[in-house]
Amino acid sequence: MTSENNDSVFAGLDDIDWASLEHAYGPAGDVPDQLRALCGKGRDNRGRALHALYGNIFHQGSRYQASAFAVPFLARMAADRSRRGRAQALELMSGLAIGYDEAHLPDGVAVAAWRRGVEDLRAKGAAAMTAEYDDWVARAADEGERRVREFQRRTFDYDRHLAAYEAELAAYDAVAREVPALAALLSDDEPAVRASTCHVLAWFPEQAAAVLPQLLDLADREQVPAVAATALIAAGLLGDAATVERLRPFLAADEPVVRWGAAIGLARLGSTGAEAAVDAAVLAELAAVEAEEPDGEELAVPFQDGDLNGYAALALTQIADRYPAEALDAVTTGLARASGPAAFPVTAAALRLAFGGSSHADLPPFAELDHGQQRLVTTLASLGDDTWCWGNFLQILRGWDIPADRTELRAYAGLPTA
Repeated sequence: MTSENNDSVFAGLDDIDWASLEHAYGPAGDVPDQLRALCGKGRDNRGRALHALYGNIFHQGSRYQASAFAVPFLARMAADRSRRGRAQALELMSGLAIGYDEAHLPDGVAVAAWRRGVEDLRAKGAAAMTAEYDDWVARAADEGERRVREFQRRTFDYDRHLAAYEAELAAYDAVAREVPALAALLSDDEPAVRASTCHVLAWFPEQAAAVLPQLLDLADREQVPAVAATALIAAGLLGDAATVERLRPFLAADEPVVRWGAAIGLARLGSTGAEAAVDAAVLAELAAVEAEEPDGEELAVPFQDGDLNGYAALALTQIADRYPAEALDAVTTGLARASGPAAFPVTAAALRLAFGGSSHADLPPFAELDHGQQRLVTTLASLGDDTWCWGNFLQILRGWDIPADRTELRAYAGLPTA
């Protein structure tokens, strides 16, 4: 396909009644022009079109009626090797399929449970959901919690809730239909396109039998380290016990990022019951990610929005049953040099490793914490303003009943509070 054959990219675009479809801001009549501009002339125009599409058919991770209808045109753009911005079109498709990938990492997309959840919601109906909310409000532990639950009960709209769930699954299925064609882009000339294609394909376990061999073949021949790492992570998300021996040789690769990609993939396979997937070599590579400063390479591994350190922290939680102290130590090391939003997944992983998967009503005195817990609390209390200013970070702390006031936490840890 070439740019001279523009009509084939947009065939059928004007046959869709976009004005009858909704996106984040109402009728989606503006989407066709934005799709055309996305692969039109002028870098600035393409950038504005991409920004607009992220705002209306993928608004803060949400998908809408119009989202699924845009997918075939984005897939055609990505397949047209004469165009620029194809990797960005693929990344938008990935977002339309699953939202933000952090919601599905480190385990991958549980699509069967997702489909059951939507079907169960349809089957319940509005009356049953309202009754469930009423019971939930009645079981509140105290008056404050009851008021919060009552507010959520009053603002719950069953029809809109169901429509949102259906739109998300429709967008996922629209991308799923493009998977066989997208797999051909694993042989594309552009490294960014190959990496973005791996990222898209990683979310479709229902098509793993066809996709997984192609990802492993790419990893074998790939010369760009970040692309090879992306292929290995995607293979880990889609693979099973039989994939372990295909990933393990990459732990001896010359390029660190390739070893890290293999370790992340193996950690996930180990969490699915493939006992042979995890050993000290996997732990060592994941710990190395946490100890290394970002290298600033132009092409990043696209998972976790390019935050390989945060992803490695999540992967360390998957092997904590075998290496609990070592995993916590590695994640705390990574947290000590993280800041801002990059600290969020590392903080959550560290707290899960240190204090378990649920909150505790009261922290014991600092002196009663073990060494790993003390080091983590001290590290949290020593993070800078660029992390403590975020409500997201404070919410993570509250999830484990850690003081969400830095002065209070420093006092708890016996650190200077000035």
